[in-house]
Amino acid sequence: MSQKLFGTDGIRGVANEFPMTGEVVMQVGRAVAHVLMNNSKLLKDAASRSSVPIGLKSLESNKPVRRAKIVVGKDTRLSGYMIEQALASGICSMGADVILIGPLPTPGVAFVTQSMRADAGVMISASHNPYSDNGIKIFSADGFKLPDEMEAEIERLVFSKEIDKNRPTADLVGKAFRIEDVHGRYLVFLKSLFPKELDLLGLRIVLDCANGAAYKVAPLVFEELGAEVIKRSVSPDGLNINNQCGALHPEAVTAATVKYRADIGISLDGDGDRCILSDENGEIVDGDQIIGLCTLQMLKHQALNKNTVVTTPMSNLGLELSLREHGVTMVRAQVGDRNVVETMRRNGFNLGGEQSGHIIFLDQSTTGDGIIAALKVLEIMKRTGKPLSELKKAIQLFPQVREDVKVSRKDPFESHPDIAKAIATAQAALDSSGRIFVRYSGTEPVARVMVEGKDLHQIQSLSRMVAASIHKILA
Repeated sequence: MSQKLFGTDGIRGVANEFPMTGEVVMQVGRAVAHVLMNNSKLLKDAASRSSVPIGLKSLESNKPVRRAKIVVGKDTRLSGYMIEQALASGICSMGADVILIGPLPTPGVAFVTQSMRADAGVMISASHNPYSDNGIKIFSADGFKLPDEMEAEIERLVFSKEIDKNRPTADLVGKAFRIEDVHGRYLVFLKSLFPKELDLLGLRIVLDCANGAAYKVAPLVFEELGAEVIKRSVSPDGLNINNQCGALHPEAVTAATVKYRADIGISLDGDGDRCILSDENGEIVDGDQIIGLCTLQMLKHQALNKNTVVTTPMSNLGLELSLREHGVTMVRAQVGDRNVVETMRRNGFNLGGEQSGHIIFLDQSTTGDGIIAALKVLEIMKRTGKPLSELKKAIQLFPQVREDVKVSRKDPFESHPDIAKAIATAQAALDSSGRIFVRYSGTEPVARVMVEGKDLHQIQSLSRMVAASIHKILA
């Protein structure tokens, strides 16, 4: 068994196989409760007064101690029931309380964690992965994902068995309870972000919720703001999440946008933190173009901190050049929305995101939120009176292709001369008019090859050449 739990975005794997087994998840729940309770500033005084685990209340003590609370949400996967119960059991066994909120987008769980002043929040989801996978994302009390050192401590506690002896009994055992109004809370919050002087009356929207966590709340947001919403993939059955729908398959929405003569198509992913759009002509508008449009809008209203936006190496060179023409600097963080957020927070930037559709508006949300990203673009459309097809012309992207290669191991590319030579040859052929970026997925056994440049045929040829060299050695 590998002694590794966390990847680039929490814990993820095939449900009921390591690390996403009930046994391991229960231990993760215990470790999360222990780490979060012992790192909470609110509970430091309690720790100095009590010999029982932090955050608990003893019948023998006359000094009440606030019991720790951890919010647990999930998407619509069948395995979510199993994971939810195991996680809650582990948390309660450490003396913390669990607030079960059911299916809600990942950014909604982060919001509710803050709103309820909980000590932590946990989202059970494998995001855009198929239904057979599941995962765990953990938020601290401020709604941000845990820093590396806290994840490392959780991992250490799970494998070391150090906290096995911590067994609260009697009134010190935690409890779990459900609350039913979280969709209403999140709905009100999302609507509050749309300018009060505007509405969506007269707009027709095709909305694909990927049969995932946003299937309830997303349609209500756009409908209550006045739009006519044509809903797709809003009937989850535990097995159909992300199945030929949502942000990974926006072609379903592009076709429907044309068919129904809609003004815009919106595709969310399984946990609602990604957004890919379609213009009225059925052309895809990806995360880079959304970032570009929002950057220019914020720049116009002097709302873009330090005239800088944060992206990743996957973002299109055309976006960087388009923004540079407007005096905007583009900083590239490592791949992963958590890395983007950390770069933003460290440097005081307030807009960032990924080509895949994670867009972070740090003044409004602590993580990527697909619904907020869509609302921001709709706001631009309403303020300018222009269709999305015209607005996106401000961001001219280079042709870009990507090859995914399944691998059996993740050796450093430079350790294999043939792979290193193929990558160097491709970059030399592109010269300064393009880029090649090769990396391993943090959540799948896949190597990703991205090549961009002005000549589509050239970059297709180069990407196939590099992908073939990787497949030959690492497949």
